[in-house]
Amino acid sequence: MNAAELRGKSEKELREELIALRREQFNLRMQRGLNPDGVRNDQISSVRKNIARVKTVMNENRGGKES
Repeated sequence: MNAAELRGKSEKELREELIALRREQFNLRMQRGLNPDGVRNDQISSVRKNIARVKTVMNENRGGKES
């Protein structure tokens, strides 16, 4: 997923993507707690970066205004 793909999505689609990524992040954290060798650190890092991308695009769409 890259920022160009995200910029083409609506606000609702971005919120849904953010929720899905947060669920994935939660599941990876739980898996790491149960089996530390079962989850690679790059998976967690990738999800965190994707969350940041989505939040950045959402903020750009709002014009950088805090709500």
